[in-house]
Amino acid sequence: MRRVIFSLLPFLVFCNNSPGDQQDAAVEAGPAAPYTQTLLDNARIGSDPSGPNFQNATADVSLTGAPFANVNLVVDLTSACFPFENWKTDKPPAGQNWPADCDAFDRNFEITIEDDTADDAIELMRAITPFGGPEHQEIDITDVANGLPGMHKLRVNIPTYSDSAGMVSGSHGQWTVNATLMMTPGPAPRTVLAVQPLFNLSQQAGSPPPVAQIQVPAGTVSSRIEYRATGHGGAMDPSKSCIGPAEEFCKRTHHVLLDGAELMAGLIPWRTDCNTLCTPATFTFPAGNTIDYCMENPCGATSSVKAPRANWCPGSLTPPLVWDGPTDSGGSHAFTYAIDGEFAGGVWRLSAVYFAFGS
Repeated sequence: MRRVIFSLLPFLVFCNNSPGDQQDAAVEAGPAAPYTQTLLDNARIGSDPSGPNFQNATADVSLTGAPFANVNLVVDLTSACFPFENWKTDKPPAGQNWPADCDAFDRNFEITIEDDTADDAIELMRAITPFGGPEHQEIDITDVANGLPGMHKLRVNIPTYSDSAGMVSGSHGQWTVNATLMMTPGPAPRTVLAVQPLFNLSQQAGSPPPVAQIQVPAGTVSSRIEYRATGHGGAMDPSKSCIGPAEEFCKRTHHVLLDGAELMAGLIPWRTDCNTLCTPATFTFPAGNTIDYCMENPCGATSSVKAPRANWCPGSLTPPLVWDGPTDSGGSHAFTYAIDGEFAGGVWRLSAVYFAFGS
């Protein structure tokens, strides 16, 4: 289901009313020692709609104690698919090709911070799981932590599915995720006035894009807009702009618009470095059969692992595209996008966030 998120509602603008006062107090008292906050400890994200943590896991996250000199989100993802040595004890069920808990495919791997509903979600990380392998990511969220003091909800979303027959993936596929915040109190690198979600949605062909309103806080001297975009789906688009199913293997021009003006002309979100995520290796199973695989993506066909894609690679982080934003105190600006040639049956996962900074 397509979600459209507008950011004009007052509760969607999170403001730090007195960052200067907080920072001055911290300097007088001296910075506190760095500490960690465990959010998810071996949390299982499953593919059973009737089971716990179906396709997502959540945790309470505390951003109290600002200002922070640095806050890093550290995430580790593992799967029952790999290492292959584990198949000696975690054997595939009779008549199946994979251990039951193994999800052998690459899936969207997104982390958001939100409050009352998913409609106010701020995307912290856009990545893709490997084909059945482990993944480690570290994301700097210092500006979010300084701009959103208080308690929030962290959500990790992986739309994992099962193959009930166990032929192409496990019959009860799932992933295990660990998430920790590494928090360093101290003078903030920037005075964060607002962190404003603009949208977080799945854009399909024929659906009108939302128009989000950016509200510029008083005292803003600089700002940035983060835009995340990845294409997905298995629809067969015969156009020459695609090397495979849409929108995963299609080159599409995105028009990212602020008050009707493009922020970047000729923007085509496209990755050609996926071949760097395939270190060749060979494994011999107890029965004597061997498998040639990519160490970073052990369950994926080598040709698929290496193929270029619509701004993502299996087992890789997709960083946001970043532009300077508006700075006129109290101003309101329209932010939207358009995608050329999107094919029915494909989808683009999109999100955008506006950050405002004071002096």
